[in-house]
Amino acid sequence: MAQKPGVPIDVQHYTFALTLNDENNNIQGKAAIEVLFLKNVSTLTFELVSKRADGKGMTVQKVTENNQNLTFQQSADSVQITLAAKAGEKKTIEITYEGIPADGLVIANNKYKHRGFFADNWPNRARNWLPCVDHPADKAPVDFIVTAPNHYQVVANGIQVEETSLENNLKLTHYKETAPLPMKVMVIGVADFAVQYAGDVQGIPVYSWVYPENKDKGFYDYAQATEILPWFIKNVGPYGYKKLANVQSKTMFGGLENAGAIFYSEGSVTGTRKSESLLTHEIAHQWFGDMATETEWAHIWLSEGFATYMTILYFENKYGQDTARKMLLEDRGQVIAYTKKTQKPIVDSSVKDYMALLNPNSYQKGGWVLHMLRNQLGDSAFWKGIRAYYAKFSGKNASTDDLRKSMEAVSGQDLKQFFQQWLYTPGHPVLDITWQYDKAKKTVTLTVNQKQDTPFKFPLELSFYGTDRKHLFNKTITVKDKESTITIPVDGPIERISPDPSTKLLFEGSVKPL
Repeated sequence: MAQKPGVPIDVQHYTFALTLNDENNNIQGKAAIEVLFLKNVSTLTFELVSKRADGKGMTVQKVTENNQNLTFQQSADSVQITLAAKAGEKKTIEITYEGIPADGLVIANNKYKHRGFFADNWPNRARNWLPCVDHPADKAPVDFIVTAPNHYQVVANGIQVEETSLENNLKLTHYKETAPLPMKVMVIGVADFAVQYAGDVQGIPVYSWVYPENKDKGFYDYAQATEILPWFIKNVGPYGYKKLANVQSKTMFGGLENAGAIFYSEGSVTGTRKSESLLTHEIAHQWFGDMATETEWAHIWLSEGFATYMTILYFENKYGQDTARKMLLEDRGQVIAYTKKTQKPIVDSSVKDYMALLNPNSYQKGGWVLHMLRNQLGDSAFWKGIRAYYAKFSGKNASTDDLRKSMEAVSGQDLKQFFQQWLYTPGHPVLDITWQYDKAKKTVTLTVNQKQDTPFKFPLELSFYGTDRKHLFNKTITVKDKESTITIPVDGPIERISPDPSTKLLFEGSVKPL
């Protein structure tokens, strides 16, 4: 399902057969990659990190098509294969290789000193151990066939279709994933596990995979998934995979949203269920990021901003508005602090180190944009738009513009300016609000100054308080100029005005009487 314009190929399917051992960190791989050619080509390139000076990296031993050897060349980051093909043709290329992964597959002892193998591909680290098109736009179904010492259990994307005992105390485990995945969420986990079937959610089996030493606490913590999953199915759309496994693992992240097999850090198991927001965030990604995937890394907020805000919405539904408001205020604080350090828009094509996209712009600001969109459209249109967007791009790729069009189609509103200012313009409104009460005229005159470079257009809700701190009324005004002045009739003296009482606006600023 290649969505990236101008690319020569679209991968249709991957099969990765991998052999792991306990003697060393060398892995042996055979990748069968089915390719649809979108252009006439004479060469074919897959990403694969070759052997480096420190001895880590992959060495390609042979490349074949229909058992015929093909000429190939390895560079630092890829393998180039000589192959003539015409647009519209399909071919399956087999790459046999071996080496010690430089990254992407964590081979290490866990905190209980037990060896394990955990994939950690995000964002584009799969190329360290799997030959592939390492870009979110090229999604494909995948089979993992893992041969490993038989004391290990294996978890991966999809459904286990085979487990066979082999000679020499080895075992073959085969998982098949039929939904198209980006490389960033393809995964295997090979370790000693305690596995629990936590329950069934509308035909989806939910499993917990934890270190045996953490069995009771881990099963208790991860079983929360059976409560979280139904909310997303009800509000967003059908779950895209045939199972959900929540896995304690070695990962550089707190959690990684691998499709149908989410990996959480070792420390996520506490037996206190403090991981509820982490689980909710990663489960949200099964819809946003995994099934509906961004077209380019610059649109990562469609993954992280959604997971952030969907977590807030889940908590709002479960614990009430005060909880959601507290989360929003905390997120707003993080956005304001981040903006003081760096003035970048959410959609930022200049970033080449994709790890740098794991910042408050992608997460907290992205979540806030969705919150403001919900307030602008109203709950009904917002959810209808989210469902329409997901239905259209499930199994595919979407850009920020695709989301805008989905929301416009449902709401009938023109959202170009909203998207332009909140997603493509750095910063947010920084407001200096002054006011004056005129006793004779019984009016309050407000002046709103926007201190940031580019003026934004937004509704600003204000709470008016009279003597004895008595709340009198709320009024919403539209602010669009660098400086706006508005006069409001009032019944009596005003002692205080408070901005954004309902936590609806991403802004910072002060209010003071003249």
